Amino acid sequence: MKRMLCLILALTLLTGLSAAAAEEGGALTVAVTTPLTGAFATSLWGSGTSDVDVRALLHGCNLVTWDTERGLFLPDETVLSGLAVTEDQQGNRTYTIALHPDLRYSDGSRITARDYAFAFLLYASPETAKLGGRPRALSHILDWDAYAAGETKVLRGVRLISESQLAITVRAESLPFFYELGLLDCVPYPAAVLAPGVRVSDSGHGVSLEGGAPFTAELLRETLLDPETGYLSHPAVTSGPYRLTGWDGVTAKFEINPYYKGDSAGRKPAIGRLTFTSIPAGEQIRALTEGRVDLINKATGAGVIREGLALTAEGAFSSAAYLRSGLSFLSFAAERPAVADARTRQAVAMLIDRDALVADTVGDYGQRVDGYYGLGQWMFQLVNGTLTPPLDPPEEGAGARAQQAYEQALADWEALSLDRLPAYGRDPDRAAALLAEAGWSLNSAGGAWQPGDGIRYRQGAAGLEPFTLRIACARGSSAVEALARDVVEPLRAAGADASLTLAETAELLPQYYRTAPCGYDMIFLASNFELVYDPSAGFAEEEDGSHIWQTSQLRDEELYRRAVAMRRTEPGDLLAYCQAWLAFQERYMEILPAIPVYGNVYFDFFTEALQDYEIAAHATWPEAVVRATLGEP
Repeated sequence: MKRMLCLILALTLLTGLSAAAAEEGGALTVAVTTPLTGAFATSLWGSGTSDVDVRALLHGCNLVTWDTERGLFLPDETVLSGLAVTEDQQGNRTYTIALHPDLRYSDGSRITARDYAFAFLLYASPETAKLGGRPRALSHILDWDAYAAGETKVLRGVRLISESQLAITVRAESLPFFYELGLLDCVPYPAAVLAPGVRVSDSGHGVSLEGGAPFTAELLRETLLDPETGYLSHPAVTSGPYRLTGWDGVTAKFEINPYYKGDSAGRKPAIGRLTFTSIPAGEQIRALTEGRVDLINKATGAGVIREGLALTAEGAFSSAAYLRSGLSFLSFAAERPAVADARTRQAVAMLIDRDALVADTVGDYGQRVDGYYGLGQWMFQLVNGTLTPPLDPPEEGAGARAQQAYEQALADWEALSLDRLPAYGRDPDRAAALLAEAGWSLNSAGGAWQPGDGIRYRQGAAGLEPFTLRIACARGSSAVEALARDVVEPLRAAGADASLTLAETAELLPQYYRTAPCGYDMIFLASNFELVYDPSAGFAEEEDGSHIWQTSQLRDEELYRRAVAMRRTEPGDLLAYCQAWLAFQERYMEILPAIPVYGNVYFDFFTEALQDYEIAAHATWPEAVVRATLGEP
């Protein structure tokens, strides 16, 4: 009875703290175009941009933090009380981490080293894979691959030293790594919630999941994937600045987590309640003016931006613009016969009108991109000359050798150019030749295809095969009409049986990430890059040792080799990294896992009551909103 009374008292206190904080800080409603899908706990079941933002609100206490000004990862001193780095004779590097003892989940329970160890075990567990989750690519951790394959129950690369200390060992083969401390990227997950009865143990050789209850896929199906109560969509015990109070399939609601210790600078949220929802682009400005929405985040459509800027010119609302670290693209499903040949993919890129697609969607607020990059990424800005290379001329009297080294480095920077990348401008004649080389050279009667013959065919094992292209786009996207005009129509004119299907985002993302079979040849999507730009993490290793780009199912060892070369650049060597980055982009554009379409400027429009909202200085709006307040306009 005494324990029950204590529990009731604790819950009452928590409710009172949350309610008081919510009432004190006011409420903010945020709208985006991209729907929320409910993958709120982890990226294992997809990483739609809106779900990523929810995760930033709910899950904090990361071991490392990104320093925007210096462009590198640092230990989060709000979370870590100490960090020691050692290296063994084999070159494996171990990071021993000490946690502050005052870290708490949103229910007041303590966050311990076991919760971080559990997170790593969950990321790679075969049980997760059985449920359709895509395990995180963390093969830099010692014995990660063996654990993920189910060959061992013990993850040697993670050690549990005490309730407040753990150690993570990175394999020598994975070093150097350009974003080195980014290898420690990890937020805690409550093992007691996700695996009740299972204990995170360390036998002296690594961590494992043991205890009275077996850790099985069936257990995770109940605790993680239950549509009503599962932690994936309804994480009730979290570590970030806010806690989830509601999710109805469209809109998520949050209130301040009273136990949140603060971000890396110790800042805590001041806005008491948040509502986060998706609204079609064409309705957003009206929702803002009618007071149904307080903040429009990541506006991209030219029409929405023009309307929003007109509002801000009148003085009733505020706006902020910032370059996007991501792009929009047409992803290929290379496992489907129609687009398995690189020549076919190249021909498609030369047939569609990307320049018109950019103009018809983002207008003057974006530009065509010819690689797997975003306009807001520092490496793109260094290569295209927007940023000045970090070179200081030698001091007076430094000598001829120092001057020569400086001039050579300057020449190496100037030699970097995006002009080396294939641009795939519109070229129907060259595209027709490529299609013929790929076999799409016949008409329905088996003769040579000529303009006016309709659909192209090729000879297959079972007879003539039509050149059919099924293209998908998210329902509600502002690009639907432009895709029909600038993509589908040119493809049809060139002999493709092309069609555009509108589907729910929640249906498209699993197909794109291949957690479900892909039923389309091409999918129009947009994606933002993580702070650790590591394309090698986008590959999966097959049983024969080959590597496959997961979101296109495209096998290419040269692309993988170049991705690894970029990752393995020495930390701080920006020139070598940019050289490797450019080499990766060249190969990407040769084989085309996807056709890049545009990079753009994001615009946020918001009520003037939202103050200190400095989105341009932060990676996401959840980071910016933690430091913002609501006051009188």
